[in-house]
Amino acid sequence: MYTIHKIASIVDAVSILVNEDATIEHLITDSRKVTFAASSLFFALKTEHRNALIFLDDLYHQGIRNFVVQERLDFSEYKNANFLIVKDVLSALQRVAQFHRLQFHYPVIGITGSNGKTIVKEWLNFLLSDAYKIVRSPRSYNSQIGVPLSVWEMSEEYNLGIFEAGVSEMNEMDNLRKIIQPEIGIITNIGDAHEKGFANKQRKLEEKIKLFQHSKVIFAGGDDEQIISTLKEKTTAKIFSYGKNESATLRIIEIKKEQRQTRIVANYQGRETSIVIPFVDDASVQNACICWIVVIYLELDERIIATKIMQLPAIDMRLQVLPAINRCTIINDSYSLDIDSLSIGLDLLNQQLLPKTVILSDFHNDEKKTYQSAIEILGNKKISRLIVIGKNWQQYLSELKNKLAVVEHYLSTENFEEKFQSNQFRDEAILLKGARSFHFEDLLNLLIEKVHQTRLEINLSNIVHNLKEYRKHLEPTTKVMAMVKAFAYGSGSVEIASILQYHKIDYLAVAYADEGVELRNAGIKVPIMVMNADEYGFETMVQHNLEPEIYSFKILNEFASFLQKQGVAQFPVHIKLDTGMHRLGFEEREINQLISSLKENKLLVIKSVFSHLVGSEDAAEDDFTKRQAEIFRRCCDKIQYAIQYNFIKHIANSAAAARHIDLQFDMVRLGVGLYGVNTTNEKLDLKVVASLKTTIAQIRHLRAGETVGYNRKGRIEKPTIIATIRIGYADGYNRRFSNGAGFVLINNQPAKVVGVVAMDMTMVEITDIPNVKEGDDVEVFGEHLAVQQLADWSGTIAYEIFTSVGQRVKRVYVEE
Repeated sequence: MYTIHKIASIVDAVSILVNEDATIEHLITDSRKVTFAASSLFFALKTEHRNALIFLDDLYHQGIRNFVVQERLDFSEYKNANFLIVKDVLSALQRVAQFHRLQFHYPVIGITGSNGKTIVKEWLNFLLSDAYKIVRSPRSYNSQIGVPLSVWEMSEEYNLGIFEAGVSEMNEMDNLRKIIQPEIGIITNIGDAHEKGFANKQRKLEEKIKLFQHSKVIFAGGDDEQIISTLKEKTTAKIFSYGKNESATLRIIEIKKEQRQTRIVANYQGRETSIVIPFVDDASVQNACICWIVVIYLELDERIIATKIMQLPAIDMRLQVLPAINRCTIINDSYSLDIDSLSIGLDLLNQQLLPKTVILSDFHNDEKKTYQSAIEILGNKKISRLIVIGKNWQQYLSELKNKLAVVEHYLSTENFEEKFQSNQFRDEAILLKGARSFHFEDLLNLLIEKVHQTRLEINLSNIVHNLKEYRKHLEPTTKVMAMVKAFAYGSGSVEIASILQYHKIDYLAVAYADEGVELRNAGIKVPIMVMNADEYGFETMVQHNLEPEIYSFKILNEFASFLQKQGVAQFPVHIKLDTGMHRLGFEEREINQLISSLKENKLLVIKSVFSHLVGSEDAAEDDFTKRQAEIFRRCCDKIQYAIQYNFIKHIANSAAAARHIDLQFDMVRLGVGLYGVNTTNEKLDLKVVASLKTTIAQIRHLRAGETVGYNRKGRIEKPTIIATIRIGYADGYNRRFSNGAGFVLINNQPAKVVGVVAMDMTMVEITDIPNVKEGDDVEVFGEHLAVQQLADWSGTIAYEIFTSVGQRVKRVYVEE
């Protein structure tokens, strides 16, 4: 703990302190993650496109009284708050963490590499947790912001630290090295793929290993000569390697993969040794070997190594938000439990708009301090009900009941299952958080809505990433409207709107009034434009503060008449201009008449004037795009001059936001680009948001001459293995993919469609794909099979593929 006065001296701040003895225990950069407001210090990070000062009022109302900022403001509005004014907020955060790190002298492991950092960190924690008290990075906190927040958690109660470090461009690792200062280094691998920010693989490698400048020992893959030779050249550390290379410290002799496990035999210091891991994929084998040599170096007993490595858990870096019984949602984090991961789960729970329930098991240890920390965290969250499971919680029930309104206790998971009644859970958000030994996956099966195994996974973190990627191309003052019409392109309007609202989207757009009503009922307060307004929706729009698009004189007059009858004035509307699409809108020849109508009508206030580009993604249509923009400018200028007040002007869609930066005007509208589809040739670092997945229902072996599916369309010419997968045209999988026109991915390998796509099932060939089992996952589109590819196969566009995914397909929301 430090006083705010001490931190001011650490970061060389200009201080405005009303309480210089205020104690700081928690550093935060995210306004959603306030737990202990009184003892928290908020760092108002400022980037080219975002200034966290916009959250200042919210944070002050939440009870935060200590802030680090890099610009002066009207401090009189925050009379009871301390402010530290610095040149750079991020640098200040890192300096605080660096100072804090210097207070501790126990071993610290630093992990870097292109892939596998988080898994290696979590597996080392699992393997070493009985021998050490470990402080580690929460999940994937390995960035310029995540590393200082992780290292801040160091304290005297621990005797080993494990921290990740990730960099995305040159000259970043020095900052992280000064904060982590690892005695022990691990480099997982260096990918061959080009990464923006690095000229080549060697430059990327050299940047990453700067982390180990003062390390005593480094662990690396011995089969990558480039890594080993660079480590020898650039560091003075002792290198421990694993691999098939004869010179490897842990020389791998044999890797034998079976159906669900892999046996790895190696030679260490002239003696043969072996482990069995519960995985068969190459990445897991590599990550397990790294962990193996590290725990050998740390002198963990060989029998303990063998036992615990066989129990290595699958690490899912994502929290899943799933539909549950009786209109509930459930956040599934049921495989691990510690204070850090509990806090992360509660942060996501707090973003849900329903009453909140937590189901929590005993911790791995029975230390009183752990339970008291959990009780304090739980007491500071807006939890409606807490259900604790396990014998250890019994002694803390009175403390819990003093903090929370409703507390229930069960001695075991089985005890909860025996007394479970589904009607006890209704219209609430549930966080399921349990230690692995409590088998909370059984509770998940009780609570989850039993629906179709086919699912559309929506990555909310990638939505945010894509929004930030587009914002990089915009002027800081340019607003953003997000299209969430058509169920947010099939992804789920409320969930997408909620995450966008938090990230300060300026406007949302829906197709029809009832879509807007759903958002309002779910607590969405952002302005919403309704694109297809009609007289039947006027009352609904006014009642729910939805702003209609006015595209014709008929709609203009009808809506004005409605407002007059209701006694409503100054209602916001959006004027649609037709500059070439010829679908909806006022044409240039009608502008004078439109102006006359608007000047006569004082019931309406123009919030924006906009138009729709026809071919902004197509270079061949650039001349037409320019003509549209010229028409738009002329019309806006006329309207502006006539009505004598300002309004928002917007014409750019996702493609134009990237290709025609001169057409940003006051706002851009992001549609399919926000969901990860780049319709241009511009280089955009977009991430896949939606992944359609299903499972294998049955596998059968067929002989030559047999047929598959309706009308015997799938004809077998040689011995063939067929998998029937749980998806059909009722789920949105188009019949045009029939008879080999499309394929899916199984074990990341293509499996072509055989025969005709049926209503609920599709058959695919898996003859040449090894290790396929009934129940295995199938990727229909997503990270490895682009939705654009399916659009090409079926002669359509990505929009149609997204919006065709049926409502019976379960939407699963994940956050990294």
